[in-house]
Amino acid sequence: MIRIKARAPTGRVAVLPSVWGAVAVGYKFGCPLAQQNGLGARIVTSAVFFAVGTGLIVHVRRSLLRELRLARRAADAAQDVVLRPLPPRLDGIDVAAAQLSADRGASVGGDLYEAVATEHGVRVVMGDVRGHGLPALGTVAALLGSFREAAHDEPGLDRVLRRLDRALARHLRERARAEHPAHGPCDLDHPVAEEFVTVLLLEIGGDGDLRVLNCGHPWPYALRGTRVEQLTGADPLPPLGPFPLPAELEVQPCGRLRPGESLVLFTDGAEDARDGRGRFFSLPEALRAAVRDQPVSPQKVLRTVFTGLLRHTLGRTTDDIAVLVLRNGRRGAGRDSPGARGDGISDSAACAGTAPTHPQPTTYR
Repeated sequence: MIRIKARAPTGRVAVLPSVWGAVAVGYKFGCPLAQQNGLGARIVTSAVFFAVGTGLIVHVRRSLLRELRLARRAADAAQDVVLRPLPPRLDGIDVAAAQLSADRGASVGGDLYEAVATEHGVRVVMGDVRGHGLPALGTVAALLGSFREAAHDEPGLDRVLRRLDRALARHLRERARAEHPAHGPCDLDHPVAEEFVTVLLLEIGGDGDLRVLNCGHPWPYALRGTRVEQLTGADPLPPLGPFPLPAELEVQPCGRLRPGESLVLFTDGAEDARDGRGRFFSLPEALRAAVRDQPVSPQKVLRTVFTGLLRHTLGRTTDDIAVLVLRNGRRGAGRDSPGARGDGISDSAACAGTAPTHPQPTTYR
């Protein structure tokens, strides 16, 4: 759990108000003009006390703003360590990510993502912690820390997922003991026992082969030329937390990401966002608008999606939103590649249960 502690007031902050107060008291009892009852003397006395009061208010305001800036700077630094900026390119894969917290003033919340280049391929995690905002930041930190190690250490995605599951269980036990020591670590009635995290693990091999493990998370969209389709419509595993993982975890092959093609990973806040009339945001329509003009970059996809989201919700989102775009920028991308022509969708058949263009992703909220 990351804690931001307030800094104790410095000597200057404490001394200056005392000096100003001493000046006011000294004037009142030591200046002959302050003892007179005439109109002019009263005006001068009032002006002196007004100036002293104004100076105190300005000084306190500046001190508070200074402390607030320092606290925000420390919080931003801590949040950058937890959800660090992704590099623009990983082993030939162009990467762009952005997220929007539902808590005003917070730069991260309950959504998590990470991408690392390993000897096993480019491995990516996208997740969504139950709840949103800063209270979920501890769980995000625990899962990302585990993934950053397991992605390099474990040869298979199934073992990476088991590492994440153990890290989450350990974090929830420690959190339960810290919040309510008397309840013990195995109290099923404790609110922490109801916590869960949806997780999508993705691996992009050197030849573009896709392998996926999904625990209750929305399936990504594939951008192939000007076509937008869901990667697969297969049923995901339950989210991490409430239920144990199956004894046998089968990593799902999902075809190939050809040069020039992209994947869009997202959290359910993107498709659950509503406007003033209660209508859901259409992520596939926003993605089609982004790929209408070719070529398309991951940054353009992000700008189009978040511009549409903010316009749809009038800037008032009720859930954290994260979007991660991965584009195969490896050698061979070009106008004549299948992805650029929009006819490279045959590989999606390798994923069981290819879904229609307007899917309804599985969520657990």
